[in-house]
Amino acid sequence: MLLPAGPSLAADDPATSRLAQSGVDAQRTQAALQEQIDQASDQTREALAELRDLESETRTLRQQNRTRAHRLADEAERQRALARALDTLADTREALPRIEQNMARQLSRFIERDMPFLAQERLARVENDEALAPAARIRRLLKAWRTELDYGREVDSWRGRLSQADDDAREVDFLRLGRVGWYYLTPDGREGGVWQAERREWQPLDEAGRREVRHGLLMADDQRAPELLTVPLSVKVSATSSNSEATAEGDDA
Repeated sequence: MLLPAGPSLAADDPATSRLAQSGVDAQRTQAALQEQIDQASDQTREALAELRDLESETRTLRQQNRTRAHRLADEAERQRALARALDTLADTREALPRIEQNMARQLSRFIERDMPFLAQERLARVENDEALAPAARIRRLLKAWRTELDYGREVDSWRGRLSQADDDAREVDFLRLGRVGWYYLTPDGREGGVWQAERREWQPLDEAGRREVRHGLLMADDQRAPELLTVPLSVKVSATSSNSEATAEGDDA
């Protein structure tokens, strides 16, 4: 006897259906779990990237803080120094007039004992100007001292009036070799002299000396190339010198 055909027995089996549904649910659970893992991985990577950024910012902030700390320390020291200066400002202001007077007295004494070239001009730099504040007068005196120091390194010439006890003032050409030689020559070249610092008087020059002074005047005016000059000096440069003559060349005199 033949049975009629019908649906699959497996489809009608409840146990089989439950098993198939469990497989589907397991796959869904696995997929959901994988998605959660992927999301967690993404969040972890983002967190790590944020952590690295925070660490970099932290290092930058620490470096900036160290720099600011040094600047603050320097500023604090500057403020302390300023406070100390302000504490002594009154004493400094009180001492300025005394400092100025001492400087002026010493400079005047130096000029008066030095060779008397351009004496009035040099002493005028020492004169007190009441219109100036003490600090400004001290700066003026310091500038005068620097000018006096420069005189010792320069070769200079100028035309001026020469006054001697035995005759009236006359116009001559002066030549100065630093602070070791001071000479004059009349415009016609017939008379000349060298200043003797020890005697504080002029001594006449012979023809050879006048010729050397004439060459020196031309060199000082850039009308002649520098060369050696053999002239008597105004001061004694050493105790072992056998005479007061020496050689000089250009600005090295």
